[in-house]
Amino acid sequence: QVQLVESGGDSVQSGGSLRLSCAASEYTYSNFYMAWFREAPGKEREGVATFDTYGHIRYAAFVKGRFTISRDNAKNTLYLQMNSLKPEDTAIYTCAADRVDWGLLPRYQYWGQGTQVTVSS
Repeated sequence: QVQLVESGGDSVQSGGSLRLSCAASEYTYSNFYMAWFREAPGKEREGVATFDTYGHIRYAAFVKGRFTISRDNAKNTLYLQMNSLKPEDTAIYTCAADRVDWGLLPRYQYWGQGTQVTVSS
């Protein structure tokens, strides 16, 4: 069973930073493509960043150098460092995994429960 557990969401002021974590089992972490998505109220879920087991990283255009995705192989954890946060970054951020490389498309089979990020102006 694939389990993804996110943490790190919080309420911050505009310009602030947060680091999100997505913990997975060793098998999932080593064999699945993983990505971060977000879903804001009234909007569709959108891909934020992916970092696969081959070291390939992809970001959504709106990230524009503000976010950094990384992996900690010793902890089987995927991270998303978010800097220069804006009110429009407010959303539920969710980690996803699949054996298929969906890139930034929200077609992954497995999803975590999500963590809320709120950015106030």
